[in-house]
Amino acid sequence: MPKNLESIEEKKYYRLRVSTDDCGLELYLSDSLSVREALDHTEIRVRAACGGLGTCGACLIQVISGRFNPPTPAERQKLLPDQLVQGYRLACQLRPLSDGEAYLAHPAPPSQWRSPDRCEWPTVEFSKDVDEVRQPYGIAVDLGTTHIRLSIWNRHTARLIGCRVGINPQVAHGADVLTRLDSRRLDVYASRDLMIEGRKAILDGIRDILSRDFGEVVHVLDETGKIIIVGNTVMLMLIGGGNDSDDLYRLENWHIPVECRIDDIAAWRHDWRMPHADISIAQPLAGFVGSDLLADLLASGITEQPVPMLLADLGTNTEIALWDGTAAWVTSVPGGPAFEGVGMRNGMAAETGAVYRVRDDGDRWLIATIGDQPIRGYCASGFIDAIAVMLDKQILKPSGRFTQSLQPSGTGYRLDADNARSAIFGSDVDIFQRAKASTAAAMMQLLGFADLKPSDLQAVWICGSLGQHLDLHNAIRVGLLPRLPVDRFKRFANASLAGCEQLLLDRNANTRLNTIISKTKSINLGGISSYEESFIEHLRLQPMA
Repeated sequence: MPKNLESIEEKKYYRLRVSTDDCGLELYLSDSLSVREALDHTEIRVRAACGGLGTCGACLIQVISGRFNPPTPAERQKLLPDQLVQGYRLACQLRPLSDGEAYLAHPAPPSQWRSPDRCEWPTVEFSKDVDEVRQPYGIAVDLGTTHIRLSIWNRHTARLIGCRVGINPQVAHGADVLTRLDSRRLDVYASRDLMIEGRKAILDGIRDILSRDFGEVVHVLDETGKIIIVGNTVMLMLIGGGNDSDDLYRLENWHIPVECRIDDIAAWRHDWRMPHADISIAQPLAGFVGSDLLADLLASGITEQPVPMLLADLGTNTEIALWDGTAAWVTSVPGGPAFEGVGMRNGMAAETGAVYRVRDDGDRWLIATIGDQPIRGYCASGFIDAIAVMLDKQILKPSGRFTQSLQPSGTGYRLDADNARSAIFGSDVDIFQRAKASTAAAMMQLLGFADLKPSDLQAVWICGSLGQHLDLHNAIRVGLLPRLPVDRFKRFANASLAGCEQLLLDRNANTRLNTIISKTKSINLGGISSYEESFIEHLRLQPMA
């Protein structure tokens, strides 16, 4: 392994160089991960139509060097003996036993969609209502401000067909929900554009799953019987298209239920070629507390525990729930696009080439990028690491100001002197400080309402894409998370989608959801002076008090 990763990861990974006629990349994967699964997280993907079972034979790849697992029965059935002798294998069956190299002659067409890692998702026993389901296929959608996550299931068998995550194209209309809401309010055509773009993006993700993981598109669309969408309130209003643009500008709607309506369900079904689909929006809890947080609570199960716990869905629109043992205190704050890597000069989503981890060994920076590719920028976890290390090295002050002048002037502080995309600017630090201050202050405010201290929390759930790579020590160091033993923190990056899947597949999920709703207390922090004071206090880059 390269030195920059060797000091960061404890697992044993093998280096695999995969090349096509047009490009190449290096993967680091263990023998528990197939080459196809590893490539699904990159810009190079294999052709496939069987979901990785090895029955379609489409993911043909040639081993050039290295040791791999012996050919599986599926490969011996699909490949000729001469092909096996020449090193041809099926990428979905291929697992490394050493460093190696492989050649992919016919990669799949480029796609913005990636397959999220479901290895750490909790196992849920779904109801199998075989006799009650006519159209067997169902789709769960988590419609986020920056990302869209979705999965397709066979509801007869509770079998997952495929899962994807991709960028929400509505970001072109504004990185945050208020900008998008303003766009919708001020321009009737922009309102329709936002709705159409969101729907087209979801359908594109559905088709990506069906074409690659199932091998059939039209039949499944026709036999889809249920679609459930969760998300923050603004995103749900935009996708439904049936609400007054001023609904969320009325202060009384901030902390009471707001119905997100669909006004063209027949046209929606027609456009998606899903004539039998029951398309429904899981209703938000309040104006700025969406059903994505409710899905988080459903998936995590914290409201069924007897001890205090905190859940934070960190993203562009950060939603927080504090369970005190009997009630859930919930709120939402503008985390800002900083938690999604947006808005900073070299910020980006957690994609190939993003710095996701940073360390310092005394003499140099140790930098890890997703896919071990050249630095393209920072996703939020890498930026937090960099801030923490710069604090420890006294490059940054707790105020967020640099302690030394930047040379050359105007180019930022570069962690890699030869790569301009590694530069961090004072304005970037300021954006992050505001995002983390709003989040930390909201956590402390909810604790105060419940008459609890941070030390009373027996678990803190970190949801949203930021939690996937977040270094807990560094998040505590900069004051984003409460100062607690790290074994009290739990990561659940795709909790909203997991909760949506329960609503799709579990006959008892709606009853559980209604129970959760009955225990919630929605708090609007907007006019609370103590929150404003706490926000100012938490702007400093230091551990929470």
